[in-house]
Amino acid sequence: LAAAVSKLADVDLVICGKQAVDGDTAQVGPEMATLLDIPYATLVRSIEWTSGGDLKVTRQTDEGIEIWRLPLPSLITVLKEVGEPRMPSLRHKMRAKKAQIPVWGAADLGLSPDSVGLCGSYTQVVRVFSPPRRSDRVFIEGSVEEQAEALYRYLKEAKVPGI
Repeated sequence: LAAAVSKLADVDLVICGKQAVDGDTAQVGPEMATLLDIPYATLVRSIEWTSGGDLKVTRQTDEGIEIWRLPLPSLITVLKEVGEPRMPSLRHKMRAKKAQIPVWGAADLGLSPDSVGLCGSYTQVVRVFSPPRRSDRVFIEGSVEEQAEALYRYLKEAKVPGI
């Protein structure tokens, strides 16, 4: 995929889905951005163009919302919340029907067959499993100040280096 984007030349923005359905590893976008040597953001739920020509993205993480600015060119992986696709007009449907879409194989991109597909993958899913539930979790309640104090005491008692 990175070789195909490179062949296209001046690409400002590459948009990928959150993750592939086969390995479910969410590594295609970041891996492609690394190979293209461009910045990237994952888990993007909204996109805005800034007046400076950068991209402002809102990311949804387990910890909450993050807002990032990305220079172009860049790559983003998007969540389904990024927007509803528009229905094309009849004119655009006809135009799409006539569009010439190139199909490139490994040789067209200057790649050896051993460097693509499963044998060329940097990662392979060996096993899929749910991690075991941990019973040693500690829940800290109270005000923010009380939680911070309790966490400090807990880490000190556990003899965490630097505490």
